[in-house]
Amino acid sequence: MKFTYVVGTADTKGEELAFLRDQILTSGQPVRLVDVGTRAPSCAVDIAAAEVAAWHPEGAAAVLSGDDRGVAVAAMGEAFSRFVGSRSDIGGVIGIGGGGGTSIVTTGMRQLPIGVPKLMVSTLAAGDVGPFIGVSDIVMMPAVTDLAGLNRISRLVLQNAAHAMIGMVRYPMVETSGKPAIGLTMFGVTTPCVTRVADQLRADFDCLIFHATGTGGSAMEKLADSGMLVGMIDATTTEIADHLFGGVLSAGPDRLGAAIRTRLPYVGSVGALDMVNFWAFDTVPERYRGRNLYKHNPNITLMRTTAEENRQMGVYLAERLNHCEGEVRFLIPEKGVSALDAPGKPFHDPEADAALFEALEAGFISTASRRLERLPFHINDPDFADALVKSFREITA
Repeated sequence: MKFTYVVGTADTKGEELAFLRDQILTSGQPVRLVDVGTRAPSCAVDIAAAEVAAWHPEGAAAVLSGDDRGVAVAAMGEAFSRFVGSRSDIGGVIGIGGGGGTSIVTTGMRQLPIGVPKLMVSTLAAGDVGPFIGVSDIVMMPAVTDLAGLNRISRLVLQNAAHAMIGMVRYPMVETSGKPAIGLTMFGVTTPCVTRVADQLRADFDCLIFHATGTGGSAMEKLADSGMLVGMIDATTTEIADHLFGGVLSAGPDRLGAAIRTRLPYVGSVGALDMVNFWAFDTVPERYRGRNLYKHNPNITLMRTTAEENRQMGVYLAERLNHCEGEVRFLIPEKGVSALDAPGKPFHDPEADAALFEALEAGFISTASRRLERLPFHINDPDFADALVKSFREITA
């Protein structure tokens, strides 16, 4: 049996949690009310805070025995995330909270696979919710008023939230295409390549293309970790440049982590590693103002990576790829890595590209299942896209 988990701090939000639980129960759906507060609850709960807190690596005391609220919130968030990962009976999660409660509940929600209903009623939902959502599919719903006791507004908001959760749990989306899904990464400057790859594979695969803007690469890897992909064609690894050199579109240090953990078939390349991304021109750090900068649009400024930065990326990429034990093919386009890295274009720099290719090749450890190949094409040449497709078909045959 799958339950709808109603989650919040029952010490401060007991009345609202009980109301939300009762609204869902009237639909006939089974519910479990989970307390993630740090003091005695003000309503009946099904899973006590101490039970959740016990999932913290240092035990419940690390969550409940201190007097620093910030520390307690972070610790309960970690405990709740581990608690969620241990459950096999979650049909959906609906949470309520202010700043602390939102942080705790969404930390757990982010551990759930894409597609499991997740709805957070929050006093912070009208602002920047990126840190709470991450790369998950959490629905954020503004509480409008503070969650400090029921009133005519909070009853209406919570009732609507309950009905939304009832609908999502009762009528889950059923995938009907019948085709296995693969993830592909793309940037504007690698669009011709990835579009051609996807066009050739769509007859056999559901091609999910992710914009390599930090959240895009992370979202693809989350789907891979969730078991929703059968392979990846990671032609555009540009997020690594932003991670290493302070750009605004980093996917963090775990980029390529899913390929390592899952051993899924992986075909990769060096797409758009010629650039680091910043917002509008005046946001470019002072130390980079003298560099080769390109105004992609009024809101995005690109910085050409140097030979030394490319060498560092080659070393970094090789180290990550060497940890991949599944089938891996990594292809190098010797004539350029983006639309801006071609003869006559502003980022054309064969010396910088060579530093990347040579460092990658020098550090890469080839095995029967892990291979690197240099090809005499530009990344957006049709022949290079065809080579990516050929490699992917070979390792998924």
